[in-house]
Amino acid sequence: MDGLLTEIQELNIGKVKKNELLSLHTTMKIGGPADLLIEPSSLENIQKVMSIIKDRQLPWRAIGRGSNLLVSDKGIEGVVIKLGSGLDHLSINDSTITVGGGHSLVSLSTIISKKGLSGLEFASGIPGSVGGAVYMNAGAHGSDISKILTKAHILFEDGSIEWLSNDEMEFTYRTSALQKKRPGIVLEAEFKLTKGDRTAIVSQMQKNKDYRKETQPWNFPCAGSIFRNPLPHYAGKLIEDAGLKGYQIGGAKISEMHGNFIVNAGNATAKDVLDLIQFIKDTILNSYGVKIDTEVEIVGRQ
Repeated sequence: MDGLLTEIQELNIGKVKKNELLSLHTTMKIGGPADLLIEPSSLENIQKVMSIIKDRQLPWRAIGRGSNLLVSDKGIEGVVIKLGSGLDHLSINDSTITVGGGHSLVSLSTIISKKGLSGLEFASGIPGSVGGAVYMNAGAHGSDISKILTKAHILFEDGSIEWLSNDEMEFTYRTSALQKKRPGIVLEAEFKLTKGDRTAIVSQMQKNKDYRKETQPWNFPCAGSIFRNPLPHYAGKLIEDAGLKGYQIGGAKISEMHGNFIVNAGNATAKDVLDLIQFIKDTILNSYGVKIDTEVEIVGRQ
């Protein structure tokens, strides 16, 4: 990695750190080191990074703001590309917007609402980046990314770049083609919004934010919802009905506010969280015969 570090630093493509703890880059404040963490400063520079990764046949993955992510205690092998300030551009053309994958989703929804554009109200309290939201088809309050995305600019594993249409993204509940079928990084997204009453839009966004503050434990480090809802059931209610709220393994604790949240109650490890996830799965299956799957993405060395 020393040779790679030197090579990338000489390109002056952005921030580069060796053995960087990913607990510093995840909302759960958990995660071992990345062999190399790179935060490219532009679209062009991320292509340069991917070219080097391809030539050296290195393992890699991308992260945004680190929500919906549980990184193992042993960290991530290879290169972690963080989409940040170099990929947070925004352009607005009438009711169509194009935004960088590193842009904060919450910040974007606030900016757009003040311009009287409707469609992103559901995202007002969702942490994370635009790229991550597109990658997992993030949603809330009866809507999701698939309802507004027209196309996404994707950088694939082989270094190729392509715009994928909404249909080509193959969105389903909290998933897209990018997770398994066609792994890649969301560099940019284009959303088609609708013009509406600014006051009404801002009011709805505030209601959504207030609801999240009242029902979800954002005062503790957490990754967001841990499980997908096994419709027609809801994971949080199943966990609550099983009497598991407040249950704790090590530093990982089921939130007393919302059953579908695991919080870092103090020095939690990824193993604590994984053990608690398995305990929840087993309890819900044994109690109700319902299989629940994780929504949070679990990555890193095992």
